[in-house]
Amino acid sequence: MDLETLLSFKWSIMTPEFIILGVATLLSLLDLFMPKNVNRKLLGWLGLAGIVISLVSLLSLMGNGPESILYDTFRLDSFAIAFKLLLLLGAALVFLIAISYEPKEGLNEYRGEFYYLFLAALLGAMMMSSSGDLITLFIGLELLSISSYILAGMRKKNIHSNESAMKYVINGGISTSITLFGMSYVYGLTGTTNLLDMARHVITLTDSQHIYLLALAFFMIFVGLSFKLATAPFHMWAPDVYQGAPTPVTAFLSVVSKTAGFILIVRILMVIFYNIPSEGPGTMPLLLKVQDYLAFLAAATMIIGNVVALRQKNIKRLFAYSSIAQAGYLLVVVTSMSAFLFDTLWFYLGAYLFMNLGAFAIIQLVTQKTGSEDISEFAGLYRKAPFLAIAMAVFILSLAGIPGTAGFIGKLNIFMGALITQPAHYVLVSIMIATTVVSYFYYFGVMVQMFFRPAADQVKFKLPAGLGVVIGICVFATVLFGIAPNIALDFLQGNFNQFSDFFQ
Repeated sequence: MDLETLLSFKWSIMTPEFIILGVATLLSLLDLFMPKNVNRKLLGWLGLAGIVISLVSLLSLMGNGPESILYDTFRLDSFAIAFKLLLLLGAALVFLIAISYEPKEGLNEYRGEFYYLFLAALLGAMMMSSSGDLITLFIGLELLSISSYILAGMRKKNIHSNESAMKYVINGGISTSITLFGMSYVYGLTGTTNLLDMARHVITLTDSQHIYLLALAFFMIFVGLSFKLATAPFHMWAPDVYQGAPTPVTAFLSVVSKTAGFILIVRILMVIFYNIPSEGPGTMPLLLKVQDYLAFLAAATMIIGNVVALRQKNIKRLFAYSSIAQAGYLLVVVTSMSAFLFDTLWFYLGAYLFMNLGAFAIIQLVTQKTGSEDISEFAGLYRKAPFLAIAMAVFILSLAGIPGTAGFIGKLNIFMGALITQPAHYVLVSIMIATTVVSYFYYFGVMVQMFFRPAADQVKFKLPAGLGVVIGICVFATVLFGIAPNIALDFLQGNFNQFSDFFQ
């Protein structure tokens, strides 16, 4: 590729990615040459500034038609912009949580790499949302995954952190190989790695053996990605990793990484597999044929996540199983494939971002103060820190899907989407309602501790400024989008044209 060709590309559509890449590079160099005694939190504030600048540059790109560069390997469409907004917002809040993180064993020696590895993982997730090619999708996935493996083991002197990183690497390696094997089948049948070219090619396949191989490829890709999303029965790594990883990393994995996983699923499954005829031209699309399989996985994920959470005493393990259950709810969206799939997915991931990150900010503060992650440490929190207890109650009510919160509107959108499709998914919706009721027991168990159990001591909590900002933003957004969800939905529909350019 000559210089003239390189200069002909419209590189401005990659401005947000270039900013994150530049800031990550700058932080790594500063960390390398800064004296050992200089506080590395400065790098965290620089990284946060980079994320904010990247977010502003992304907002300036809104309203443009679908554009692509590098021979359609990088796309900027409504889907990419909408989900990058969630990724950058989530990353900014995680950075504020990370800046305030002070584990007992200390983090000063390697706090710098803590920040630029976060940015590297964020860059991978952003690349995935704009990828128009299997190669760039896979590169983004691995950039996110490898950074996450290191971050999970960042507490080098903590045996639980070491164990979680090892389990994460092993499970991640297995899932990557399965995903890549499935992708190789699709490439072998179509002769291209470009997603839109693949979509145009697969609808012309008439040989039943070719369609069988595509179904096998779909199965392998979905199973591989199910490891990343921690959906049953591929979820067993999640509780150990969530417990052992530093709390900001746990928050990152539960929100930003999960959002990236669903971005990948929608990009691959909706573009490549949606229009494949299951038994030759004119027959039912392959994805509709395998809806029962997707519905079974969604039901199993919701049941296992919520039922096993009932037995958890460690707050981070409890939220790990809660995260598994939330992945099940999101799988219902993918399974139903309604006309509002993108809108429903975006809104619920946005609601989940605020309610979960707010909860993890409070969990980090309480566990650092008490030195324990047991749920009983939340006893009497209302008497010691009323603001924290009320904020945590808001997040828990939203996670449980109680009216007046963003979580309720998100679940309601999922219900409606699953019921308006043909055929309607009555059984799946019934399971979702039943498992949501089950979740009340463990969510409200935390509230019982905070409001109705005596505190072990009366030591007041000192709220760091960064965590205070995160909790305040998350409470405001959770309540606002629960009372006036049309604000988010009107913004989405007004700026992204119902994602009509996704397949262009």
